[in-house]
Amino acid sequence: MKLIKKIVLPLLICLFYSCQEKKAETKKEESVMEKAEKQFSLLVVEAEKANRIPRTINKDGEMHWAKERFDWTEGFFPGSCWYLFEATGNKKWQMAAEKFQAQFESHKHLTTNHDLGFVFNCSYGNGFRLTKNEAFKEVMITASNSLLTRFNPNVGCIKSWDVTGGWQKERGWMFPVIVDNMMNLELLFEASKLTGDSKYKEAAITHANTTIKNHFRENNSSFHVVDYNPETGEVRHKQTAQGFSHDSSWARGQAWGLYGYTVCYRYTKDKKYLEQAQKIANYILNFKGTPEDGIPYWDYNAEHIPNEPRDVSAATITASALIELDKYSKENYKGAIDKILNTLATKEYTAALGENHNFLLKHSVGSIPHNNEIDVPLNYADYYYFEALLRYKNEYKTESNEE
Repeated sequence: MKLIKKIVLPLLICLFYSCQEKKAETKKEESVMEKAEKQFSLLVVEAEKANRIPRTINKDGEMHWAKERFDWTEGFFPGSCWYLFEATGNKKWQMAAEKFQAQFESHKHLTTNHDLGFVFNCSYGNGFRLTKNEAFKEVMITASNSLLTRFNPNVGCIKSWDVTGGWQKERGWMFPVIVDNMMNLELLFEASKLTGDSKYKEAAITHANTTIKNHFRENNSSFHVVDYNPETGEVRHKQTAQGFSHDSSWARGQAWGLYGYTVCYRYTKDKKYLEQAQKIANYILNFKGTPEDGIPYWDYNAEHIPNEPRDVSAATITASALIELDKYSKENYKGAIDKILNTLATKEYTAALGENHNFLLKHSVGSIPHNNEIDVPLNYADYYYFEALLRYKNEYKTESNEE
């Protein structure tokens, strides 16, 4: 009996304190979402007054709204509203999401831009997932058909930018494909599910395979831009547009690749996509120059590290992707996930209520080479933060709510 007491009582005490710690973690997680909801409520009020979609803050500290004719970021704000509706069940978030995504519904017909996946999957895609509204489904299918017009079977990829003018033309590119384009494939995978037509999925798979072949270096980092000959599919250039140099590793580009191949594995269960996602995760998480708090510099090889801006958007995309990858992989990413999310929840990165023009997170970077959106909030950093918080709660709820 004494032996049983010696063993069982300490075990019960450990279990009790373990449960208290786990309950505290749950409360902390809920408080982060509650704080985010309060901040975002203020942002919605500001957006409704202007009847515009907030994107970031300009150099004068004023709100910079998404462009009305087309803006690759326009889907993230209503997408964040959909995530808040999912988290809270409050209809006001559904109403806000529907109102703001309606502003760009007509863009589903555009064939001049590859970012239709970002725009429509983050907004209408989340809306359909949560409401099963058939009208949202039709928007997604139309946008997918528009996106598919940019797929070139000779290259095996969806063309990113048109090169008829602007700085893209000055680069001398013919058929540029950026690693970001991996993020537009989810819309195509969804379109095949919604229609039963495999053409969308087949194009997505071909694009993913071509990108594995040509975008990634031996160390598993990626080039930003690969330019192809549209007639032969031959690689012409491997360069950058938003990174420090052609040979550097632009931080958000690594995050796009990680997220994109995790999505590809979700839809196909092809192990080469799981392996590719794990390789990219390994590069990101084991890069020796990343600060201890887990928030990367805007480029892993930027010239003046540690005196370089961080990119919170790269961190939120990475965190969200790692949470999903953690479900599929034998690797354990939870420690890295916790580090990133705990860091983002600090005052250094989370804005105080009513500050930061009511965006949630600070210290993101759009494009330093273009001298654009440097050390500012970005609507997609907030979007992937909401996604990461929801995914974390859903994936680890059994662990954190265990009693």
